[in-house]
Amino acid sequence: MSYIDKLLEGVEVEWKPLGDLVDIANTGVDKKINPDEPTVRLLNFVDVFKNQYISNDTPTMVVTATEKKIADCNVKKGDVFITPSSELIDEIGFSAMAIEDFDNVVYSYHIMRLRISNQNYLFPAFLNYLFKSGDIRKQIRKKAQGLTRYGLTQPNWKSIEIPIPPLEIQQKIVAILDTFTELTAELTAELTAELTARKSQYTYYRDKLLSFDENQVQWKTLGEKDFFEVSSGGTPLTTNKDYWDGGNIPWLKSESCNNISVYSATNFITELGLKKSSAKLLNKDTTLIALVGATIFKTAYLEFKATTNQNIASIKSLKPSLINDKFIFYYLTNLYEFLKSEMRNYGMLNLTTLRTFKIPVPPIEEQERIVSILDQFDTLTTSITEGLPQEIELRKKQYEYYRDMLLSFPKN
Repeated sequence: MSYIDKLLEGVEVEWKPLGDLVDIANTGVDKKINPDEPTVRLLNFVDVFKNQYISNDTPTMVVTATEKKIADCNVKKGDVFITPSSELIDEIGFSAMAIEDFDNVVYSYHIMRLRISNQNYLFPAFLNYLFKSGDIRKQIRKKAQGLTRYGLTQPNWKSIEIPIPPLEIQQKIVAILDTFTELTAELTAELTAELTARKSQYTYYRDKLLSFDENQVQWKTLGEKDFFEVSSGGTPLTTNKDYWDGGNIPWLKSESCNNISVYSATNFITELGLKKSSAKLLNKDTTLIALVGATIFKTAYLEFKATTNQNIASIKSLKPSLINDKFIFYYLTNLYEFLKSEMRNYGMLNLTTLRTFKIPVPPIEEQERIVSILDQFDTLTTSITEGLPQEIELRKKQYEYYRDMLLSFPKN
């Protein structure tokens, strides 16, 4: 903050309408193919705004256009591109800047090009950052119009006022923000790599710990009723409010099955709803597996008492001194990729098929050892998985705070 204060101390700033500083063009090239017209490379809308800066490495697609369109919609170093409209008001004005001249490249009609008249007065990269700053975005929101899609008319774009500190200050601010952007990207990449490595390590040891030869241990099928209770749930009649309103019994859908433990529910049924349906109150430490839908074959481990709908099967050990419930969960979870590939043509999994699944039964002490190791790995992986988005979000907020401080100037 002291560096920023010193950098901006006594700086004289002019405020100018955008229209006085740039040439605005928003008649880009459509994705039409006409064999009678020349071929040209088109900057795709989505690929442009993935980046702070764009270069000849930015993906393009081949289209045809008239010679006039190619001449009018060319791309030069220092051009700043913005989104002139969007279905979301806060997405208007996303920007990216060309850092080199493009050869035989035009921009999409979804994009508006700003070409600075005097780059010795307004530094292009500074303008690019201004469109991300809080002060300019407030002006954009205020001027935006529309019902289902928001945008600004060209006169409104031209009327947006931007601060113009001395060129040297603009360049220093850009250098600071470029460094901050790069550091944030590096940190994100490091955290993502760490997460990937931990997950790979976890998968490796889980596979190793849960691999058993046919003759190495005893095996039991889930259909052996002396060892396992296998059942499915049910859904109380949704039109009967007495089954749902004021309910306090957790009720889970198959979307709860994500190969992890589940600790809470978002839906609840009443005692009457439980009694008048095929739903069953399941004990803590029950393994769940999705029978149908996008999560088919995925599991969950109940950390509380709950009921489920009919699209989930439950598996509970009836002999906990011989078969550990968490071991069942980990073993079935480890089968997910195999089941998905081997049974990809199944529209759904049923209880009859599920009861044919075989579970290895090593000594209970070995099961508990395996569960303990996998629990530790799971805790580590989960902490990183939860911590990564939080850390990235904190860095993003920190970056936005300093960016806005660098780009906030008093207006006389």
